[in-house]
Amino acid sequence: MRDPLVAGLVGLCLVAAVGLLVAPPAPYLVNALGQLAAFAILAVSLDLVWGYLGILSLGHGLFFAIGGYVCAMHLLAHGAAVTGVLPDFVQFMGWKSLPAYWTGLDHAAYAFVLALALAGLVAFVFGLASFRSRVNGVYFSIISQALVYVAMLLMYRNDTGLGGNNGMTGFPLLFGWPMGAPGVVTGLAVAALLTLAAVLAGARRLVGSAVGRRMLACRDDETRLRTLGYSTTRLKLGIWCLSAMIAALAGILYVPQVGIINPRVLAPDLSIEIAVWVAIGGLGRLGGAVIGAILVNGLKFWLSAAMPEAWPFILSGLVLVVVLVLPNGLLDLVGWRPRPTWLRGAR
Repeated sequence: MRDPLVAGLVGLCLVAAVGLLVAPPAPYLVNALGQLAAFAILAVSLDLVWGYLGILSLGHGLFFAIGGYVCAMHLLAHGAAVTGVLPDFVQFMGWKSLPAYWTGLDHAAYAFVLALALAGLVAFVFGLASFRSRVNGVYFSIISQALVYVAMLLMYRNDTGLGGNNGMTGFPLLFGWPMGAPGVVTGLAVAALLTLAAVLAGARRLVGSAVGRRMLACRDDETRLRTLGYSTTRLKLGIWCLSAMIAALAGILYVPQVGIINPRVLAPDLSIEIAVWVAIGGLGRLGGAVIGAILVNGLKFWLSAAMPEAWPFILSGLVLVVVLVLPNGLLDLVGWRPRPTWLRGAR
């Protein structure tokens, strides 16, 4: 199944990546573009389970944070191995070395696999318990948000060895190169754009396959699909774990670009914002999730500097507009008619 919107976005990501390599703009613009690409990957991960399976997760920030925290641990462990200087929070705690569970994290390949595997494992345990118990709808959403909130409280503890309430920052090197150098900033943005293109293409192929058709059938009538002999628990668990690993991948790409991670990334409002991105762009349309994430966060970047106090009200207004006028998100504008939701059934 072909999707012109996804194909166009994939092509745009590739063109942007080449453009950054050939003639990169100012570093802050390159960095902003890389962050937007990471957020778009995160939105796609949620759209896979919400738009195509009907499972609204309000805890996807947990998987994003897992990827980000493991990436931060790698950057600090690598920096300590090269420079011999322990991270600030380790010195603050009075420890003479990194905790034992940081062993091996100075190797990028191990850290990358660990981040994805850990996100997949957490998703598997949580998903298996929920899906086997037939937890659906708003109950699943509430439980997923409770999970991310518990993780946030845990990360605020200093004795976790993960930076406590201050988080982790001060990353000195990336693959031996000084963090913050123009080449590193450009390389991270290009990596984020190429990853977004690959995730979009892979997700489009998935939802256009026989598995994708079963996902839609499960979303529309899970009981009937189960009656026909399909294991809906196995289907939902597989896509749920895949979605979690994609979210962790977004976290891996995000943290080196912002230079910090702390428990705020686990705050429930971030997980809710991810759902808002998807809803604004267009639920059940992978390209819509990307558009929503880029537009909302691009607007947030601008307003955070121009009118920081106005952003929460503007975001709330966008949500109301989508719910009342554009129930399918901004993609409704393609065939938009000025009739709000409550009048569409009226004659």
